[in-house]
Amino acid sequence: MACILVVDDSKFMRTLLCALLEEAGHQIVGEAENAKEAIELYKMLKPDLVTLDVIMPEVEGTNAASAIKAIKQMNPEANVVMISAMGQDSLMKEYLQAGAKDFIVKPFNLPEVAKVVATVLGN
Repeated sequence: MACILVVDDSKFMRTLLCALLEEAGHQIVGEAENAKEAIELYKMLKPDLVTLDVIMPEVEGTNAASAIKAIKQMNPEANVVMISAMGQDSLMKEYLQAGAKDFIVKPFNLPEVAKVVATVLGN
């Protein structure tokens, strides 16, 4: 079981992802609706894994790529998994270079989410 921080600007998507992750046996330790909140929560909670939506409102210049970099500065071993909608695959290279470990494409399902999380966590 991993402690996971879920970051997405959509409450619906956070709720859905949390439910899938909990069904897979993980604990949700926090939720954030933007990258700035994600960085602050990461500092406090130190989760095993962060799921981070690709497209979120920017807050004071903080976007998904800069959030990954900030998290990796705090912990180079941090596990960040990007969540992207169909058609955003071209952005994934940027996020993987910034330090994300993998990504999940929306719409997602339990087997897909569980597989990516297990792979990233080395289970």
